[in-house]
Amino acid sequence: MVKEKGKVILVTGASSGIGQACAIALAQQGHRVYGTSRRPRHAEADFTMLPMDVTDAASVQAAVQTLLNREGRIDVVVNNAGFGYGGAVEDTSIEEAQAILDTNFLGVLRVCHAVLPTMRAQASGTIINVSSIGGMIALPFQGLYSASKYALEGVSEALRMEVKRFGIHVVLVEPGDTRTQFTANRRNTRGADENPVYREAYRRTLARIEADERNGVPPETVARTVTKIVAAPQPRVHYLVGPFHQKLAVLVKHLVPAGLFERIVMLVYGVK
Repeated sequence: MVKEKGKVILVTGASSGIGQACAIALAQQGHRVYGTSRRPRHAEADFTMLPMDVTDAASVQAAVQTLLNREGRIDVVVNNAGFGYGGAVEDTSIEEAQAILDTNFLGVLRVCHAVLPTMRAQASGTIINVSSIGGMIALPFQGLYSASKYALEGVSEALRMEVKRFGIHVVLVEPGDTRTQFTANRRNTRGADENPVYREAYRRTLARIEADERNGVPPETVARTVTKIVAAPQPRVHYLVGPFHQKLAVLVKHLVPAGLFERIVMLVYGVK
């Protein structure tokens, strides 16, 4: 049984943006929330912060064990920690590709490995993986970010089928453009400003992407969707969150010829 004060919830990447908004909203719903960050600055008023580096399996295990020692169970995980790289695929080094996959994809896998034994023993639990519309529609000069989210989509759908018989739900939340520090924190690949072959096209595309993000929905919009998922007895697989035209684009991608959709995306982002 879940204790009377609500569910025990772990939110990775909770120091800012979508993760912080989710942790605050869930705590306000009466849940016992633990947020994580590599270097937590202080304990938030609404939830408890724990140190966790999702690229380090020992760090992930230690944070999960701390939570279990305090609460004895874990009901929900929101896998939100991640970052973005900007630059052409050709300008992305293998080391840079490994770094973003290590956080955005393998980081989620490490957290799942840490919590699934407890959830199976409980015969209950919900894993909410924060993906992106960029995991359903690839954007130019965001190739490795999209790759990390496409991978997350695939593994989440497979995991959902594998653990359903244990009473565990796996859910994907796919935000579109959202106003957070993600924009300012996006890293450029080392070659992004050096290779003249792509430099001008990248700058045009990045300017459009950043403008859209700054005019996107607030992170609280995503958090409201997450709180609904936590309350749902049978959450569905996919939850798109964001501007209507971006949700529509996901539908249109499957309705029009691939070449036409590609031309539309290139036109929108100024790729000639």
